[in-house]
Amino acid sequence: MIVKNIMKKDVFTIPHTATYYEAARVLHDHKISGAPIVDDDNKLIGMITEKDLFKVLYPFYKSYYENPELYADAEERENKAGEIKNDSIEKFFSHEIVTVTPETLIMKAGAMLIAKGIHRMPVVDDKGRIVGIISRGDIFSEVLKRNFDF
Repeated sequence: MIVKNIMKKDVFTIPHTATYYEAARVLHDHKISGAPIVDDDNKLIGMITEKDLFKVLYPFYKSYYENPELYADAEERENKAGEIKNDSIEKFFSHEIVTVTPETLIMKAGAMLIAKGIHRMPVVDDKGRIVGIISRGDIFSEVLKRNFDF
């Protein structure tokens, strides 16, 4: 089986100019855990996930090590989201992009997801345009359906 048979075709993208708030809103409103980032020409330039947005709320090890007292108040850490809501996502999203084509075998796509430690990949055409997205769950469900009569 190939990716185009099971990929999601309705892909919610986020412009690279979006703020933390805008990106979080897209993920929240569409109940998705990650989305492709596109430039002004709608070209894929990265990915952002809930994990990327969540990690921003925590200090880097060096900051914590040098000033642990600044991070002792858990409520204050929780309020950090309000402080950064207007920050650009440019510094938060991953620029390392792993993609597949619609003709990629689903088991190859699954292997790429596992090897890279990611949960979803954009599906791109021969011109690099996003035509879908595929996730570990999509592949796992299809394999179970085909082999276990789910």
